[in-house]
Amino acid sequence: MKIATWNVNSLKVRLPHLREWLGSVTPDIVALQETKTEDANFPADEIAALGYRVAFSGQKTYNGVAILARAAPRDVITDIPGLDDPQRRILIGTVGDVRVANLYVVNGQAVGSDKFAYKLDWLAKVRAFLAEEIRRHPKLVVLGDFNIAPDDRDVHDPQAWHEQVLCSTPERVAFKSILDLGFADSFRLFNDEAGHFSWWDYRQAAFRRNLGLRIDLILTSEALRARCRASIIDRTPRTWERPSDHAPAILELTDA
Repeated sequence: MKIATWNVNSLKVRLPHLREWLGSVTPDIVALQETKTEDANFPADEIAALGYRVAFSGQKTYNGVAILARAAPRDVITDIPGLDDPQRRILIGTVGDVRVANLYVVNGQAVGSDKFAYKLDWLAKVRAFLAEEIRRHPKLVVLGDFNIAPDDRDVHDPQAWHEQVLCSTPERVAFKSILDLGFADSFRLFNDEAGHFSWWDYRQAAFRRNLGLRIDLILTSEALRARCRASIIDRTPRTWERPSDHAPAILELTDA
C-alpha cells in the first residue's frame, strides 16, 4: 500500500500534474492540501475517471483538503471538537484498515504574532483529538503539510531559520507532543541524513539550489510501524512546468 501527501497549491492549476503523477506512481491513498476549491467545484468526476474515490472539504481561494483512495473513505470527519475554525484544514477518514488524518497545519505568519498563537492553540487541540483517535483507531496515519520542520536536518540553513516561524522551539515542541502520542516520523525510519526537503520557495532559484524545508510529513502509529517498508520524497513533480512549491511525500506499507 502506498500512502502519499501532497500540497498541490491549487487543484485547479495542478490537476494535470495530479493526473500525470497518479498514473505514474499509482498510490492507493493520497492526501491533498491547499486544494483552494469550493466543494461544489471539486473535480470528483475527473478523479473518479482515474480510479479514485474522494472525500473533500474546501473553500474558495484558500486552504482545502481532500483524500483520494481506491476505495471510498469511510467515517469521514471534517471538524473536530473544540476547534472553532471555519478554515478547511482537517479531513479524516478510514480506507481499508487504516485511519487517515489529513492536516493542513496553520502557517503562523511570524513568531509572536496573533496567528502564531493561534497556530499553537490549533496544534494543541488537534493533539487532544489525535490522542482519542489513536485510542479508537490504533492503525492511524497522520499526514499533510505540517508547516513545521521537525529539526535542523530538515532546514537548508538552520542558522538563518533559527527561531523563525516553521522552525521555532514552540512549534517543534508542539510537533514532538504529537509524536509522543505514539507516532513515528516515517521518513526518519529510513533516512537520518540532512538535506532532504519537500518545500522550496519559488524565489531565488530555491529548488535548483536545494534551499528548502521538509514540512510535508507522514506520521505512522506504532501499530503500523512494522508494516513500513519505505518512505520517500518524490521531487519529480517539482521539476514540471508551473509546479506546486511542494513535492509529494510517500509511505509504502506492506499488506496486513
